[in-house]
Parts: sequence; structure tokens; C-alpha cells
Amino acid sequence: MPYLPAGFEVPPFLPHELGFAEGCHLRELRLQCCTDCGRFRQPPAPRCAHCRSNRSDWTAVSGRGEIYTYTIVRHAANPVLREALPYNVVVVLLDGTEGVRLVSNLIDTAPEHIRIGQRVVLHWDIRDAMPLPCFRLDPDVESTHG
Repeated sequence: MPYLPAGFEVPPFLPHELGFAEGCHLRELRLQCCTDCGRFRQPPAPRCAHCRSNRSDWTAVSGRGEIYTYTIVRHAANPVLREALPYNVVVVLLDGTEGVRLVSNLIDTAPEHIRIGQRVVLHWDIRDAMPLPCFRLDPDVESTHG
């Protein structure tokens, strides 16, 4: 069962985001990486914020990380999301990426059990045949929060 309700549409990907979308279809978390300076670009962008290069490649990453911050949404800005309330939005600091953070959702965890610093692993949520990255608590790390 998808995390977000039926009727929630994924916006179309922009040209400089297509490598991310292709990775999602393969269930591979890919980040845009500048081929000139080697830094990741997240969110994807036409130019590197560090060296201004427009050259990039897509690099697969593990999908493991920790919760950097989060919020619990209790008022739906989009009417389609009302039935999902309350839902969470997490920012995950991805391992091995020199500080890249990905905005997503944490599934299978009650809002009151989410904590900054919890270890998480990638999970694919299917939305209209499109796998989208979300996260679960890492089962290899003991948790006292359920």
C-alpha cells in the first residue's frame, strides 16, 4: 500500500532530473554528480553550485542514512493529502555523499516515535507504476522507540 493516498500525483520530472527518474524506475537511488569537481548536486540542477560546470553524471548511492530533521504535517496544503494526515516529511542525511540530504517520508513509524539521528534504509513506494524513494527505520540498529 502506498504511503501517500490515491490521487496524489507525482509532478513531471524536469530534463536535469531525468537521471534520478531513470534510477527510480530501476529501484536505484541515483544522485547527480558534477564530472568536473566531483561534488553531488541535490536537488539536481543544470549547473554545479560549486564550480558552475554544466557537466554531470548519475551515481548510485546506498540509500542508508540518518534522520537529519523532520516535521509532522497536520494540515494538508493539498486536499488530496487530507486522508493521510498526520504524515511525516523527513530529511535524510545520506551515507557516503559528503552531506547530501534527501527530502522524503519515513514509513511504518508512528509520528511520536520519529527522532533526529535515527538510522534509516531506503524503501521504494510505488506511485502510478513509478517507484519513489522513501525510508524505513534500519532494522539492523536497535531502537527503543518502537
